[in-house]
Amino acid sequence: MIASTQRTLAAPLDCDARTRMSNAPQNPKPPSMPPAKHDAFAALRVANYRLYAAGFVCSSTGLQIMSTALAWEIWDRTHDAFLLGLAGLARALPVILLTLPAGTIVDHTDRKRVLAITQFGFALVALLLAFASLADASLTITYLLLVLSGCVRSFNAPSRGALLPSLLPVGGFENAIAWQSGFFQFAAICGPLAAGGIIWWTGSTEVCYFVTSVACAIFATTALFLKPRPVAPRKSATGLRGMIEGAEHIYKEKTIFGALVLDLLAVLFGGATALLPIYADEILHVDAVGLGALRAAPYVGALVMAGWLTSRGGFERAGVALLWSVVGFGICMIVFGLSTSFWLTMLALAVGGALDNISVVVRHVLIQTRTPDGLRGRTTAVNSVFIECSNEVGSFESGVVAQWLGPVVSATSGGVGTLAIAGFVAWAFPALRKLGRLTETPQDVVAAEEEADPHRRLGAEGQ
Repeated sequence: MIASTQRTLAAPLDCDARTRMSNAPQNPKPPSMPPAKHDAFAALRVANYRLYAAGFVCSSTGLQIMSTALAWEIWDRTHDAFLLGLAGLARALPVILLTLPAGTIVDHTDRKRVLAITQFGFALVALLLAFASLADASLTITYLLLVLSGCVRSFNAPSRGALLPSLLPVGGFENAIAWQSGFFQFAAICGPLAAGGIIWWTGSTEVCYFVTSVACAIFATTALFLKPRPVAPRKSATGLRGMIEGAEHIYKEKTIFGALVLDLLAVLFGGATALLPIYADEILHVDAVGLGALRAAPYVGALVMAGWLTSRGGFERAGVALLWSVVGFGICMIVFGLSTSFWLTMLALAVGGALDNISVVVRHVLIQTRTPDGLRGRTTAVNSVFIECSNEVGSFESGVVAQWLGPVVSATSGGVGTLAIAGFVAWAFPALRKLGRLTETPQDVVAAEEEADPHRRLGAEGQ
């Protein structure tokens, strides 16, 4: 919410006027303007953002359907925790390798067009997965398609992250991030539940992939009609130097770097998504519908948290809130690992998802409001590397540990590790610990755009 300051301009007064004023009753406490009321629907009042959000919900729901169906299909065909975790690695490696050049390309091309192309790419991957499932093809084909999906994601995340701020007026971004988080949670609830229902109804996964293909094609189409505001050109290095500018910026901004390190390590060790098919089948003894409910549970909690964050504005002490939310997330993962009750597991996952959403909102607002517009594609790309390393490589790590020591040890040890990581980051990044209120103002944006190159050591090499 943009804070406003009232200023008055005084004109010179003649002598008689000064005399009259001296005889007038004085008001030592003039009435002040009430603070501007927080508008929870500010982002949704922008037609540009509504069009983006509609496509985003369709695509995110479809991709959640595809992810749930893939996990069920791989586990149902192999009952191998390692192969289950390998799916995450197949998705992550292309993102890790391609995201930096992808971010550079996004910053120097039409972001709207890149977004549309990547969504059509997701639609194609889902269609090919449907045909592979229908043909009962080798899992090698499935993993190759997952690698292709990772290549598409390398360009999709930077294009979405860099495009979104230009769809909104200055000051509306924090509210949009809260709504984005809520829309994603909504999709992540409906997607797994829909996938479980489709698999239960049809006895197969290919219908899930067909639905995903249509959903991503819808977002690709709506993206073509977006009207982002012009982005001021920014001189930046080309080649390898240009690619690493986003990483250098993040390293210089210790609050951003600390938040990313915290999220990376906490989810890398504490994430439990890859283990859900094992827990559903062997520990909780539920079917595909139960798996869909388990995958949706974290996002139910996150959706409630997103609604609360949207209505209340920002945190007064964002750094402290972030660190304690990670501690709570670690405790929830320990409870999840030890639980043999379906409903207790659901509760642990829901509370963990709510706490994790605090980290999501703080991290995204930090990255976008403290980054020049000309660097947003590359910083978002670096953020994508952190996300992929934590989520997908974390899935691989969970699968490997579960294969060696069992799913219970994998989940509980990850939760304990998350508690240790929160303590380490609180000690190693005092700037993050002391982080106050996150508020985007016009001055914040101008400062990010105009901050001197000697401070950041960015852009000195020219276009």
